Amino acid sequence: MATYYSEHAQQLKRDLAQEIPADALRELHRKRPLLHAFIAFANFAAVVLAGIAIVRLDHWYFWLPLAFVAGFGVFNCTVLLHEVVHRAVINVANDRTYRLLGLLYAVPSGISSSQFTRWHLDHHAGLGSDTEDPKRHYLSPKRNARWFKLLYFTPALFPIYFRAAAKEAAAYEPELRKRIARERLGTIAFQLSVLGIIAWLGGWFIAWKLYIIPIFFVFPIAFALNRLGQHYDINPNDPANWSTLVKGSWFWDLAYLFSNYHLEHHYFPGVPFYNLPRLQRLLRPFYEKRGILARGYGDLVWRYVVLNRKPHTDWGGESVTHAAAQNV
Repeated sequence: MATYYSEHAQQLKRDLAQEIPADALRELHRKRPLLHAFIAFANFAAVVLAGIAIVRLDHWYFWLPLAFVAGFGVFNCTVLLHEVVHRAVINVANDRTYRLLGLLYAVPSGISSSQFTRWHLDHHAGLGSDTEDPKRHYLSPKRNARWFKLLYFTPALFPIYFRAAAKEAAAYEPELRKRIARERLGTIAFQLSVLGIIAWLGGWFIAWKLYIIPIFFVFPIAFALNRLGQHYDINPNDPANWSTLVKGSWFWDLAYLFSNYHLEHHYFPGVPFYNLPRLQRLLRPFYEKRGILARGYGDLVWRYVVLNRKPHTDWGGESVTHAAAQNV
């Protein structure tokens, strides 16, 4: 069945096929389960070790940076879940293994694996559409006001996200809605249990710095910044630029487990995340020919918040002075 994106990206697919040799593309799609397992283990280990240090350290200037490590680590469980959605983990199409991995990676962030899967695949199919892309339709800020956009970087993200997810889920078939409800209850029960155990064993101050700060204050920052680098600065007239090109960076590769290469991911969704930096390097001549500009996260935040650019529009080609005059 044709989708909005597939209908508009046929020529793009032909252009991309001419840019990357078939052998190189085949190698980029090669899955390395042990490498995925190592990255997943390292991510969980970072969360655990940061948590131990947070408990042991008293001064905020020591434990607060580690709270960011823990919060980003929890967010990165959704990145690992994203790999499961695209079947980019193991070489055998084992539904049970993927199901178990999906549940494992969904629990830390309190979301439903089934809804994330449906939501994300619909997002790929409807990319470029105001209504067929559920993320753009329900989750993107509809009010282009700085204060409203900044709410996504705060604990307000949780009611915003779950409200958007509920609106989208209302159109799902009944059996899927029931499964989503069960999974969400399970993950929320797990989260509340963890918070309760921490508070019981260590007191509420330990719970504050070990759980509440990373989950409710750092996680939204990680989520909103990551989303800012996905589809907010685009060229609506060119399907090749319906995602944002983010500059490659060893720091963000580590902080976001390669999910900062979102444009490359939409070009080739089956490429495992650890191969995306190499894919970006191969596509640099293509970006130059198409006039697609790479942004850093600092540049994106400046344009999004300070210059108050509207999501899903072209943020280039306008002077700072003109943009400031428009927003007075």
